[in-house]
Amino acid sequence: MSNKVPDSGRAEYNTSYKVGQDNVQFLGLDVLNPVFSTSAIIIFAFILGSILFPADASALLSGAKSWSINNFDWFFMVSGNIFVLFCLLLIALPLGKIRLGGTEAKAEHSTITWFSMLFAAGMGIGLMFWSVAEPVAYYTGWYGTPFDVVANTPEAKDAAMGATMFHWGLHPWAIYAVVGLSLAFFAYNKGLPLTIRSAFYPLFGEKVWGGIGHVIDVISVIATIFGLATSLGFGAQQATSGLHFLFGIPNTLMTQIVVIIAVTAVAIISVARGLEGGVKLLSNVNMIIAAALALFIVIVGNTGAIFAAMGSFFLSYVENIIPLSNWIGREDETFYHGWTVFYWAWWISWSPFVGMFIARVSRGRTVREFIVAVLLVPTVVSLVWMSIFGGSALEQVENGVGALANGITDSSLAMFQMFASLPLTSITSFVGIILVLVFFVTSSDSGSLVIDGITAGGKTDAPMIQRVFWAVLEGIIAIALLVGGGSEALGAIQAAAITIGLPFTLLMLVMCVSLWKGLHSDIHLYK
Repeated sequence: MSNKVPDSGRAEYNTSYKVGQDNVQFLGLDVLNPVFSTSAIIIFAFILGSILFPADASALLSGAKSWSINNFDWFFMVSGNIFVLFCLLLIALPLGKIRLGGTEAKAEHSTITWFSMLFAAGMGIGLMFWSVAEPVAYYTGWYGTPFDVVANTPEAKDAAMGATMFHWGLHPWAIYAVVGLSLAFFAYNKGLPLTIRSAFYPLFGEKVWGGIGHVIDVISVIATIFGLATSLGFGAQQATSGLHFLFGIPNTLMTQIVVIIAVTAVAIISVARGLEGGVKLLSNVNMIIAAALALFIVIVGNTGAIFAAMGSFFLSYVENIIPLSNWIGREDETFYHGWTVFYWAWWISWSPFVGMFIARVSRGRTVREFIVAVLLVPTVVSLVWMSIFGGSALEQVENGVGALANGITDSSLAMFQMFASLPLTSITSFVGIILVLVFFVTSSDSGSLVIDGITAGGKTDAPMIQRVFWAVLEGIIAIALLVGGGSEALGAIQAAAITIGLPFTLLMLVMCVSLWKGLHSDIHLYK
């Protein structure tokens, strides 16, 4: 490649590396062998160990997770704050004018479709699972209260609203934005492969195509596959809880396996159809169903209380964002470590997957458009969603209505328990189950596309069988973990993913420096 600036306004790097030049072909696959083989060996070793020795694996990996969280809580918190400030700075500075793909690049997807895809991949399933359980848990002190306030008091309600938004607002989306923007910029503006290692080219140069880059990509693949597999396993447990609650279908291991097989089958069809015919279509369907469900709850629920909750959630978020961002002298250790630091490590472990997928669908957007869409708009949507679902749940708890009056007994049932105290329970619960399952399909789809891209050395046109392979593997891992060790085995692999979040946090800080240097090398094109 030449470092001559093309007519399109792309300032490419002068690198001799070509996408796919080190790939090997076997059994119909086209992969970058060091990344593919190393990732596969580590993944199967972890899974086999978790199945054969679930208790030992859980103890070992949970210990590693606790060590990371307890000893590096300050590091996770400081880094999260840096990512938010970095993103807000990019919105305000002239660097925000830079367009992903060059000065003449055009957006490949409509704004609504673009947002639907990034939201479905990023947090859709999490909002379904925790929008009811989390604020109720904080209010009732199910596992600690923010700032150690007394549970079931007005202060606890205010803190619950602020903490819920804190965990689903600016900070997690800033984590995704940093990774997504870095990958999109270096791929579309600098002509590098769309893979994690490319974001470090300004600092490491040609070394990113060697051992350093292999390590970065392997960490990213492992974090992604572990995160997706555990989420699929836990999601199957939530879906079967809903099916049992609604239809009386036994909540057994076999039901959970059937759910995983069904989700995986749909994911295979979707991922085989590619980005346009699969993920894009399902993401749009997701958002339509989600919007319809939210609107229905607003209409049939206590409409006035829901709108009041929106104001309360917003004010509590603004009031508590700085105290909750603080890591010095925190006395609410159970809440602080068990929720906030855990979440930050979890979001960071997911950032290679979500960030790379967002990058893949964001060509043609300016840096400012990208940050606003990935950081600010999802925060507003999360505020509205949490106000509708969480606000309705808190009202039920306060007034002693329904099963939630006794607090959280099973987080996977919380949403369905809230629906039970509203009209047309069967319909809302059924739609909720469908929405959970479709969100899992889109997560599996987008994750398969991302892992395929990383293990193929940045190729976006690798054989279809590779995408199908990763989608199938996610389902097999989830089933194997459930059969071999149940929630204990799933928890062990989740702990491994969270532990990986620690080294990747450091990589993300380096990524910020690298992106800053890269953006400054292009700003002259926009003057």
